[in-house]
Amino acid sequence: MPVSTSTVATEHASKYLQQLCKHWSHKFTVEFTAESGRVPFSDTAEVTFSADHAALHMRLSAADPAQIERYENVVADHLKRFAFREELHITWNA
Repeated sequence: MPVSTSTVATEHASKYLQQLCKHWSHKFTVEFTAESGRVPFSDTAEVTFSADHAALHMRLSAADPAQIERYENVVADHLKRFAFREELHITWNA
């Protein structure tokens, strides 16, 4: 299954992780704590998060490689909306 990862430097990683997971919990069966989270977008695609004091770590996987870029954009756009007070640098690595 294709995987893409990103580590985003921020002191607010836990806050953003929880906001993202709460946001998507209305559509998906989300699991999360202050330090980690999982959002299954479908049976074949999911994003997992982990937060530490310096960064938000994201791991996106999808069965269809064409879905990876789509979900990279979805996750990044949502994160940027929640983090509007700071400029985040989000780079995905296959």
